[in-house]
Amino acid sequence: MSRLPLPGRSRTARAVFAGGLAAALAVLPGGAAHAFTGGNHEDITRAALPWEPVTLTAMADAHDGAINANDRRPYFDVGPLHCDNADYLAPRYSAGYPRTRDEATTELLACIRTSVARFRNAVRAADGLVDADGKVRADQSDLSTPCAWDGKPGRAKCAVLEQLGRGWHQIEDFYSHSNWSDRAAAGPIGLDNPPGLERTDRPPFLDIRRYSAMKDADWTREARGHVPADLTTGCYPDIDSTGVKPADCDGRVAHNRTLNKDTAASPRARAGDDFRRATAGATAELTRQWNDFKAELLAAYPDHGRGAQMVCALVHDDPAAACP
Repeated sequence: MSRLPLPGRSRTARAVFAGGLAAALAVLPGGAAHAFTGGNHEDITRAALPWEPVTLTAMADAHDGAINANDRRPYFDVGPLHCDNADYLAPRYSAGYPRTRDEATTELLACIRTSVARFRNAVRAADGLVDADGKVRADQSDLSTPCAWDGKPGRAKCAVLEQLGRGWHQIEDFYSHSNWSDRAAAGPIGLDNPPGLERTDRPPFLDIRRYSAMKDADWTREARGHVPADLTTGCYPDIDSTGVKPADCDGRVAHNRTLNKDTAASPRARAGDDFRRATAGATAELTRQWNDFKAELLAAYPDHGRGAQMVCALVHDDPAAACP
């Protein structure tokens, strides 16, 4: 959903939340106008995934889909789950910008890290979709009742969809929240009009499948080297990866009033065709991520065709019948 600025929280509440965030990030494997609106996430996800309708709705629905689970509290308030706060302007655009390039890149890496962790979780959860001989487990792939998206043990298909949805949400958000694909508006480049990179290729630092097989120190070092000098996302007053919540975004590239393309009416979205660029980029990116996840299942579970059966169970609404 789209996010508006939130009221300040108490020092105690902030400390509790920051501690919870640190703990949550620590236990992950491997170490809005805040987001596209739920409807835009749904449109992007439906366009990217060739799944049968019930399963696709479970992932994509604007209100109840796994792709939008990160827009519910407390996840809503966690910057790395939306690729927020990786903001930066070079000195030629803004002398004395309050964040360095390295600090901004570190925050972007925190966002990527959450997707890497969710990818690893989803691969493990997929093991429950089929038995040792490769037969689909009907009880574990059934969607006749809704999934809860609460992180608790349950049906394997729900677990896989939740992990993928929570990992893909911020990848879609990256296109809305950054200047990767967009163009600056007419006029001087600066704090209220950051440069646009106008990129149409897929970001090399979103190679989630490859990174999932690497040590975190190795992939973060590699990814850092791929981040363009002028890449920025927007500052939003949520909790960043250090547990800090900025009181405001004064003097920084702001998410709400400057950079986001969460809706077609957002200021940056009205700069030429920036909204189309953001949604097209996110759609192509999600297609890449799904194809990479399929490839990982085939590679990780080759015996008795288990990986292929897992893919079949994920895309079909009645996999027990469709995946003999």
